[in-house]
Amino acid sequence: MQQQWQHCRDIDEVIAYCASWVDRRHGLAYEIDGMVVKVNSLQLQDRLGNTSKSPRWAIAFKFPAEQVVTRIEDIIVRVGRTGVLTPTAVLDPVSVSGVTVSRATLHNEDMIKAKEIRIGDYVLLQRAGDVIPEVVSVLKERRTGSERIFEMPRICPECGGKVVRLEGEAATRCTSSTCPAQMKEMFLHFVSRAAMDIEGVGPSLINQLVDSGLVQDAADLYFLRKDQLLALERMGDKSAENILAAIDKSRNRGLAPLIFALGIRFVGTRAAEILADRYRSMEALAAATDEQLTQIPEIGPKIAASIVDYFSNEQADKLLQKLSQAGVRMEQEETAPAIAGELTLAGQQFVLTGALATLTRSEAEDLIKKRGGKIASSVSKKTDYVVVGSDPGSKYDKAVSLSIPVLDEEAFRRLINP
Repeated sequence: MQQQWQHCRDIDEVIAYCASWVDRRHGLAYEIDGMVVKVNSLQLQDRLGNTSKSPRWAIAFKFPAEQVVTRIEDIIVRVGRTGVLTPTAVLDPVSVSGVTVSRATLHNEDMIKAKEIRIGDYVLLQRAGDVIPEVVSVLKERRTGSERIFEMPRICPECGGKVVRLEGEAATRCTSSTCPAQMKEMFLHFVSRAAMDIEGVGPSLINQLVDSGLVQDAADLYFLRKDQLLALERMGDKSAENILAAIDKSRNRGLAPLIFALGIRFVGTRAAEILADRYRSMEALAAATDEQLTQIPEIGPKIAASIVDYFSNEQADKLLQKLSQAGVRMEQEETAPAIAGELTLAGQQFVLTGALATLTRSEAEDLIKKRGGKIASSVSKKTDYVVVGSDPGSKYDKAVSLSIPVLDEEAFRRLINP
């Protein structure tokens, strides 16, 4: 077996050795996407130390993404939860970085025009970040004249409804409120773990529920009967009982997850928590004005406008009424007031980033809030601590640049339980 490491005398040798493996890596019996450059001295390693994210004495050298040639057999259009029509290239299957790729998103009409992509074109393909299939460029010299120009549909390919492209947006959207593709994606979002967390309700079951007409909005899930589920394919008695139990349990999931589950544009989990803490009930949030919402830290004009627009829709009002009738909790659960002596983090602002080993994000935030601390979604000079887990990303880097104290999980636990 060829030697897979080298002791280098200077950085030029390091660069040359890494570059020599760009092509040689394909001779290995396994896939690699880069190399690790290390300081070869235990004494220097000890002096350089480690951050909570990685050692300071080692760095990764990433190879350029592997590019292959394939042909676009067709371009199909998918419809997402918010009605966005996304063109997707159907490819002649090809192996890229050890994975067989047969489809790649083309994002939107503008990108297709910018890259001059046509159906039938031979293209360079890579996996962006060695993960997501991406069409890099078209091999125009291989065109035969049989290639076809792609045109975005003027009606929704799923429901035949009207599609529009708003000024200033790259996305084309289906405007139909009864589009089955949108409904299915909306249901998947509603039952997801960060939303209502309804275990056992996945894509296959949702397809059957929508196609059979048993559900037309999210509230219909709470009115399903066992006999209706048993009539579906591959549904046994025990499975039906488990699904109904999971649906019933989700009624008390809480206000913040419910706000997120509604699928309001630009409202993620963090914004949902902020809104739930501020308004305490769905009724109060629905009555909020654009001006009131933009006064809340972290709620900008775009989010505020989207919230107001959502609750001004008659369909949203009907959905909320049905959810309330189904017994879904529409108010923020009141927690016992903290004892003054327990407010050890009063007035301190925290940002959490990365995955903690023994706590979920919501559990860590609850520990901070119960001790009087505040949660922010971005790092600024007002941040007192940044709590980091694995893969923390740019928030960690910004904390370091601003000299803000960074806590790993162990240090965080010591802080909240002195």
